[in-house]
Amino acid sequence: MSGNNLLQTLHQFFISEQSRVKVEKFILYLALLSFAVHLILIFLVKLNFTEFLSESELLKNPISAIYTPFSFILIYEVYLLIFYLPKSFTNYVTKQYEIITLIIVRRLFKDLAALEITSDWFKIKEDLFFTYDLIASLVLFFLIFLFQKYGKQKFEQEVDFTEKIQRFIQRKKTIAVFLVPLFLIMATYTLINWAAGISVAKSELPSFETINNLFFDHFFTVLILVDVLLLLFSFFYTDQFHKIIRNSGFIISTILIRISFGVTGLINTALIVTAVLFGLLIIIIHNKFEKNIKASETKV
Repeated sequence: MSGNNLLQTLHQFFISEQSRVKVEKFILYLALLSFAVHLILIFLVKLNFTEFLSESELLKNPISAIYTPFSFILIYEVYLLIFYLPKSFTNYVTKQYEIITLIIVRRLFKDLAALEITSDWFKIKEDLFFTYDLIASLVLFFLIFLFQKYGKQKFEQEVDFTEKIQRFIQRKKTIAVFLVPLFLIMATYTLINWAAGISVAKSELPSFETINNLFFDHFFTVLILVDVLLLLFSFFYTDQFHKIIRNSGFIISTILIRISFGVTGLINTALIVTAVLFGLLIIIIHNKFEKNIKASETKV
């Protein structure tokens, strides 16, 4: 089997439309099952049928059970990010922003279960963090809407679908094909490592923040490397300044998201919002460049 045929076979197996539908159904069933299991564990603890992990915050309130299926939804979003990589660079970046927004929303569900409704709302650290995340999720939702709007802007010009661009698409397909098993291995390792950290003797469950640090910080580290590769590959088919700056700006945005995993509280939220806002400004300015170039070509 030739290299191209092997690539096409792997692409069909990992990131074809048929594979996406199968992965979507599998993740949906897994999310529903995990939600049911989490709820059962919570009620077993409440009815004193078991004391195992009874001190965990995630087993004290049924609202916390939403956290578990959300984790599987995030895994599906990771898959969709890889799925869109060869198809659309803008959709690929959008998925990065959607993933980090869903991480904040998932955190909201966890914090919602432990909220203290008192007159001292702005004096309780946990309630303040919840407020920051609540506002940030709305801001990010709006910023992603704008990013998609400007990212889908089309300009009336012929697309030069040259052999160089075809090779660039093939390179993106190759990267995507390797990313699927890589992230599957990373996710499996994270789950095993987290499960091994459960203290049977103390009936303690490791913090779910640890899962973020074990997977999503490494996940965004890999994305930074992928973005750098895409930037380098793009030099083979374009030397336009505004496109180079756009791709470089997206790398900076991803790095800011990666840095956010190393901090907590307001700084964490501020870094994430800044990352998405920076990406939005980059795409808006890039589109202005495109319009000016098109206007110049029309005059000539």
